[in-house]
Amino acid sequence: METNEYIERKRNEHLTDLYEFLRIPSISAQAEHKQDVERAAQWVADRLRRVGLDAVEIVQTKMHPLVYGQSLKAPGKPTVLFYGHYDVQPPEPLELWTSPAFEPTVRDGNLYGRGTADDKGQVHIHIRALDALRQTEGTLPINLKVIIEGEEEVGSENLWDYVNHNKSKLKADALVVSDTAMLAPGVPSITYGLRGLNYHQVDIIGPAQDLHSGVFGGAVPNPLTILTELFATLHDKNFRVTVPGFYDDVAVVSRAERKALNALPFKEKEFRKTVGAPALCGEKGYTVVEQLWCRPTLELNGIWGGYIGEGAKTVIPSKSHAKFSTRLVPYQDPVKIARLVERHIRKLIPKQVTCNFQLLSSGKPWVAPYTHPFFEVAHRALETGFGERAVFIREGGSIPFVTQMHDTFKVPCLLLGFGLPDENAHAPDEHILLENYFGGIKAMANFYQGLGKL
Repeated sequence: METNEYIERKRNEHLTDLYEFLRIPSISAQAEHKQDVERAAQWVADRLRRVGLDAVEIVQTKMHPLVYGQSLKAPGKPTVLFYGHYDVQPPEPLELWTSPAFEPTVRDGNLYGRGTADDKGQVHIHIRALDALRQTEGTLPINLKVIIEGEEEVGSENLWDYVNHNKSKLKADALVVSDTAMLAPGVPSITYGLRGLNYHQVDIIGPAQDLHSGVFGGAVPNPLTILTELFATLHDKNFRVTVPGFYDDVAVVSRAERKALNALPFKEKEFRKTVGAPALCGEKGYTVVEQLWCRPTLELNGIWGGYIGEGAKTVIPSKSHAKFSTRLVPYQDPVKIARLVERHIRKLIPKQVTCNFQLLSSGKPWVAPYTHPFFEVAHRALETGFGERAVFIREGGSIPFVTQMHDTFKVPCLLLGFGLPDENAHAPDEHILLENYFGGIKAMANFYQGLGKL
């Protein structure tokens, strides 16, 4: 049977298998789900063995295990390293899910559930593509190495240590990742640029304990007030970050690249609809596409302190806390930016309080050329899967592993994503368009076949 026909005939089997994967609440950020994370690693290892990979192992780390497998039975053919992750974000707030986060549900042509788009669904696309190749051709057409980790959503703390100790084992002709999105429905996309990320926490400590706001208010420092006033100063009226030196090393995007990016079928009206806000805002002088893909940001991600329960409790809080991120672009150095941001924030803290400042995770930005022959194979494969030729895009998100692998092994990195920007990754009602899921299986099977014919 021809591979594409096999994939079409097995649609129900694909979904049944994916449902089993999605039902495992492999939340890497929450200690109570450690056993679930380990169960998901075992599930991935089992599936890699089923599709014909050898030497499959669950590698224990200081936090969560990663899964490695390989098939090196195609002498003279390219070797690809595929990377993905099986861990997921916490599902909260639970009340905003239409159906339970870990009970996959189909509605209106979409599959809903935590991990559907980020990244279990996309990892599963590759698993089912490899299964189709093994069933129809008897063997895999290329050499393949696979890493599926369990810490991506918490900063991939132990992944790079594993890579550094196994460089010869992991050496390949290309890195393939499916953890990005298509530009729009019906527009298959190859991502050639990602923003970097620094993720911080700042804690402001004032009084020794919470104080009565009537008895003490007006004479003692309020850590919440200080924190909110601080963050209010970190952007100017043009929405530029006010940290001195923040933009010093930002790469200038060429006129030709700006023209190409702004010529993509990006629909600002649809983007505004997805966002759901009354209007958009962003750095003055740049289009929405440029703001999302080519410009750095500083965003407040969470803030807390004091009393937020039911009813009234009139206190001046002892402490306040915030988590915030900076998205970085070439050639910004995450270490330098973290230092500049911390220095600036500490200068803004009044002497009446103290400050703890932490860098929780970090990753470099990445932009790379797309002239290698593997990209043309990807183009043809995506066209087979979706009926349209792919476009080249950048993305505002971050995958630190891509930059690390690109810098270490100097090989092409192909980011072939099958999600969509409005599929609520990291939010309630996360979902994936089923036609993208099925089209992705067909595209990846054809991609691996195409590489085998080079």
